[in-house]
Amino acid sequence: MRALLSPQPSKARLQSKWRSLVHISSLHGMVNPAQFREMARINQRKMASHIVGYPRMGPKRELKFALESFWDGKSSAEDLEKVATDLRSSIWKQMSEAGIKYIPSNTFSYYDQVLDTTAMLGAVPERYSWTGGEIGLSTYFSMARGNATVPAMEMTKWFDTNYHFIVPELGPRTKFSYASHKAVSEYKEAKALGIDTVPVLIGPVSYLLLSKPAKGVEKSFSLLSLLGSILPIYKEVVAELKAAGASWIQFDEPTLVKDLDAHELAAFSSAYAELESAVSGLNVLIETYFADIPAESYKTLTSLSGVTAYGFDLIRGAKTLDLIRSSFPSGKYLFAGVVDGRNIWADDLAASLSTLQSLEVVAGKDKLVVSTSCSLMHTAVDLVNETKLDDEIKSWLAFAAQKVVEVNALAKALAGQKDEAYFAANAAALASRKSSPRVTNEEVQKAAAALKGSDHRRATNVSARLDAQQKKLNLPILPTTTIGSFPQTVELRRVRREYKAKKISEEEYVSAIKEEISKVVKIQEELDIDVLVHGEPERNDMVEYFGEQLSGFAFTANGWVQSYGSRCVKPPIIYGDVSRPNPMTVFWSKTAQSMTSRPMKGMLTGPVTILNWSFVRNDQPRFETCYQIALAIKKEVEDLEAAGIQVIQIDEAALREGLPLRKSEHAFYLDWAVHSFRITNCGVQDTTQIHTHMCYSNFNDIIHSIIDMDADVITIENSRSDEKLLSVFREGVKYGAGIGPGVYDIHSPRIPTTEEIADRINKMLAVLDTNILWVNPDCGLKTRKYTEVKPALTNMVSATKLIRTQLASAK
Repeated sequence: MRALLSPQPSKARLQSKWRSLVHISSLHGMVNPAQFREMARINQRKMASHIVGYPRMGPKRELKFALESFWDGKSSAEDLEKVATDLRSSIWKQMSEAGIKYIPSNTFSYYDQVLDTTAMLGAVPERYSWTGGEIGLSTYFSMARGNATVPAMEMTKWFDTNYHFIVPELGPRTKFSYASHKAVSEYKEAKALGIDTVPVLIGPVSYLLLSKPAKGVEKSFSLLSLLGSILPIYKEVVAELKAAGASWIQFDEPTLVKDLDAHELAAFSSAYAELESAVSGLNVLIETYFADIPAESYKTLTSLSGVTAYGFDLIRGAKTLDLIRSSFPSGKYLFAGVVDGRNIWADDLAASLSTLQSLEVVAGKDKLVVSTSCSLMHTAVDLVNETKLDDEIKSWLAFAAQKVVEVNALAKALAGQKDEAYFAANAAALASRKSSPRVTNEEVQKAAAALKGSDHRRATNVSARLDAQQKKLNLPILPTTTIGSFPQTVELRRVRREYKAKKISEEEYVSAIKEEISKVVKIQEELDIDVLVHGEPERNDMVEYFGEQLSGFAFTANGWVQSYGSRCVKPPIIYGDVSRPNPMTVFWSKTAQSMTSRPMKGMLTGPVTILNWSFVRNDQPRFETCYQIALAIKKEVEDLEAAGIQVIQIDEAALREGLPLRKSEHAFYLDWAVHSFRITNCGVQDTTQIHTHMCYSNFNDIIHSIIDMDADVITIENSRSDEKLLSVFREGVKYGAGIGPGVYDIHSPRIPTTEEIADRINKMLAVLDTNILWVNPDCGLKTRKYTEVKPALTNMVSATKLIRTQLASAK
């Protein structure tokens, strides 16, 4: 992809950005503007500070809107590239002006950094008909989103985050070539602005370990056997970066924190031994993040050839400190990730400084670099844009822009230039949060503590419940449904926005939402869908909507975080004990049910998903907060049942996402996560059907925990992952509850044919009983247009009826 250089921002624009950085620090009384300017004076000697990566969407989601305009044909590639260039320039200048020494480049992406690596390696699947040369936007976005004729590549969760990456499809026939010069172009782009950066690449071994065998390739195919095919391209990239003047390069190898076998660890040794001559003359940083690094992996990492520095997550990988203190290679740099890149709480600067000072003894004063625990892309962008958060809560927070300042302040303190006023203000903010009465609710804590001693299971088994539910619901075989949301139109978003701004009355708002629900109900009835949804027109986000109605939550105006592509979410902030003051969904569910005689699903977000998709308080264990949320959702479930809602869906889209990266920690997490789900619905009648939904993760390794959730029906992503889910049933796992593996990918604009969906249903029937199978899309339809949704659902229902007819005639 081209990296076009736009004109440098004007002096006035830079001064405006500078004032915003000064303002946000002075807002909390941390430093005054004069101190800040002194701290971040450009061209003065920078302290040993580093940022792993930075949010790419922009403080006001500028990239999102540019991408969607381009995809809709409303703007040109040049328009998109201009927005991208301006964002990169702003980010680099911000870090430079804040005093960061090691500034990353090539962490920007139009869609996903793993897809960028696939483009760099020219590893384009054959179905996209790429003919070689530099990969352009058309091919790139076809891989990410699919097009009218071919489906997109699989998308799955990036480790245990809510970010999704595009999974490379590789095999023995994959032809690799240097097909995207993005890393070099962006390094040169920053250098033209007078900023020397550290180019970042997904490391070669992690890239292969995150890949999957392409369609038609044996599942047993060794992806690591391709190492020798991709390393020559990495060497080309490195050579070009050296020629362009780079002095550092960062290889992200996050798979080192996972449980790796001897063969996988050996691949790291051989890969970096092969790269050693290519990187000669460069300082090489290997960056790890998201968890503790196992002892054997640490030993492998710290003995790699040609490596100058090692980066560690010391927030989620606190045990790594013991490994570092017991053995750290002499003469190497230690990039210490002490500032949390995945949460929004202000750093405990005194505690971080103490940790850093202890590490100075190990690594040496001139070899210790202060860093973030991981890329800041997992946190919100800039507190300066939050004008509605109250001052007390705001003083407890640090978004990406503020974390950059924290990193530099720690680096300066470590170098003997501690800003006492800044540290004192930080300590005062931490003390304020700890003592604030709004954080603690004794009644909630007692209720959560009382949960111990029971596993909160429903009284009868799922088979008996399904029989009772069928007598009441009288559904056909292969019942059809959707996952919850329907398209969120421009008009619908305008209504919500105007109501929030008090430009329309509550009566006008309710009338508009009722009209939208009526439209969605009518569409589903005309399509002949069996179990309906109300379409969620009143909801901005499946987590934020609930958080706004629960105590203990705070909300941002612009705290957006990228989930995938142009899709951004605005996670709520859980700062205190959680409770439900009032019913949250009952009015809308009752309204929708009154419009139809067909079953209408009550739609809720489950406690584990609310937890995992929020910025969670870090002053108590996560499971305690989850139990509090579960009790709040339990009240809502019981109120829905009392209101006559016979089918209630409690989405746990993020249950798999929260699974720890180390197998030794799986059992504890799954125990409290599954227990939290069961708490929500343990009190309902047998005739009330409880659904749950999960999306875009690898579920096969937790299938027994999914069964243990004891839901009556589970709908689950299946089509985009090439029906990977079905393999677990082929291997003999017995599933007695209702299950709806998705029959088409909703994250692509492509409309599946009736024949294609019928083929998927038949594949499901080969491993699942007819009486438990449901038919539904992969996920909610919020991001799609009605021009895509109606024909896709029409084909889904037609395919289902076709299979029903075939089953009936076969009897």
